[in-house]
Amino acid sequence: MSENTTTLDPVGFDPTQGLQFGMYSLGDHLPNPADGTRGSAGERIREFVGYAQAAEDAGFDFFSVGESHQQFFASQAHAVILGAIAQATSSIRIGSTSTILSTSDPVRVFENFATIDHLSEGRAELVAGRASRIGLFELLGYDLRDYEELFEEKFDLLLKIRREESVTWSGQFRAPLNNAEVLPRPEQTPLPIWRAVGGAPASAVKAGLAGVPMVMAHLGGTTSSFKPTVDAYRQAARHAGFDPAALPIATAGFLYTAPTSQEALQGLYPHINEGMKRTNGQGMPKQLFAQSVDPASIVNIGSPQQIVEKILHQHEVFGHQRYLGQIDFGGMPYDRVLMQIETIGSEIIPAVKKYTAAAGTSASAETAGAPAGTAGTPAGAAATAAEEHV
Repeated sequence: MSENTTTLDPVGFDPTQGLQFGMYSLGDHLPNPADGTRGSAGERIREFVGYAQAAEDAGFDFFSVGESHQQFFASQAHAVILGAIAQATSSIRIGSTSTILSTSDPVRVFENFATIDHLSEGRAELVAGRASRIGLFELLGYDLRDYEELFEEKFDLLLKIRREESVTWSGQFRAPLNNAEVLPRPEQTPLPIWRAVGGAPASAVKAGLAGVPMVMAHLGGTTSSFKPTVDAYRQAARHAGFDPAALPIATAGFLYTAPTSQEALQGLYPHINEGMKRTNGQGMPKQLFAQSVDPASIVNIGSPQQIVEKILHQHEVFGHQRYLGQIDFGGMPYDRVLMQIETIGSEIIPAVKKYTAAAGTSASAETAGAPAGTAGTPAGAAATAAEEHV
């Protein structure tokens, strides 16, 4: 069993407030495809702090930034950036988009995030993930052949450190610990630790068996195609003796809004295509990207009303507790990101929360596939609204 069987409480999820809404950045430092301009690394790092402040002012619940150790990124020391964000904000919860645990020492990771938790007065969260960009293995001195084993061993150790103030442990990839005190202890008890899942059921099953919250990232595809992953997570949690209704799920993916879906596609596509060419080695096919505005797509691109309808549909399918939008990728101008945050805060978040807020205590999120927190909207309203745009 997990050391924490009421995970929803310390993470701060209140079903009567509706689906939590967050923003995440991968920490990319890419040129604007429109004119090739790119600010300095220092300017980009300060932008992350500015985004967090703007998101807090706009009513977002969560902001996170990730780490990536390669060209065209500026957030290698993401914990340092989160420390600055902790001081620059007062209420928004903050965390890692993904801390690459495979190539990090769990002791240092816990120390860093416990410190951020104190700086933020109990607002920190940690999302542990495996690297999708593998160059950091050689850079930081790890063998790529140990990709899976490194993460699983270190994730288990991280959870043990959270659970026990005096840790005795031995493993394959790190020196043993003998009654080791890992300090400081965080302000929150326990510090929220999530497992990042790329959409494959196998990783989701491991998250469920460990009884930890899951962040599921999406680059594309239909909403329905990811439901088996959510189902596998909850089934694994139940099999391991956990209550799936107490384990939150977050989904994450591209988010961009404009007055019309066509304007949204035109505004975002150059950034996605050129950004992915530089960071992933290949761009996004235009025809595939155009499918993002389809009501069935997991990607939230379109007019504010279309995005509201898509998120409501996703909530009906998944019963998740938090949605995270990636808004700043691909050299997106700072001012335009701030405008996106303002529009999302004024037009999208209030509607999403209104129609996902539960009346009273949340029901189980797994019953007949219905999510916790849809009591604020008539049955099937989100699906019907989405169908109007087919």
